[in-house]
Amino acid sequence: MDKAEELKTKVLKAQQESDIASLYVLEAQAHELFDEATIQGFYANILDLALEKLTDTLESHRKMDMTEVQDFATARALYEYAMEHYSAGEPKDAAALFEVLSGLTNDENFSKALKLHWLAAAEKMSLDDFMSKIGDMEKTQTKGTFYISAFTKEAQKLLDNVDEKGA
Repeated sequence: MDKAEELKTKVLKAQQESDIASLYVLEAQAHELFDEATIQGFYANILDLALEKLTDTLESHRKMDMTEVQDFATARALYEYAMEHYSAGEPKDAAALFEVLSGLTNDENFSKALKLHWLAAAEKMSLDDFMSKIGDMEKTQTKGTFYISAFTKEAQKLLDNVDEKGA
């Protein structure tokens, strides 16, 4: 069995076990061995699993535990999905996803960061402006988080502006 077939077997096993974290572990290999269409399917499967876990979480009225690997991987997949919408010029859809995500986990820092994402998208701020004016990309990179987690002084202005509008 060649490397691509071995990887497909591992991916299928992770999918059958709804193991998003294992799929992320296999991500680099997927980029090495799979063609573009297969990679798109790989990410579509991660998203499908994440949406199932989101539904389960909401139906069970629980918060995701960011110290639990599957919850962490699910939050990451949903964040990436929201950022895809934001990047594609769909701030309304992104804002709705960020709003849900901001209340989904037990991680206060994640919740606060996602509130800023949500407010910026709801104000129809472009992703480029959000990343250059609100997000501190250098500090985020230093922190090593999968989401934009450090912010400039402009972020407080965004919060103040929303508070003034009574949102």
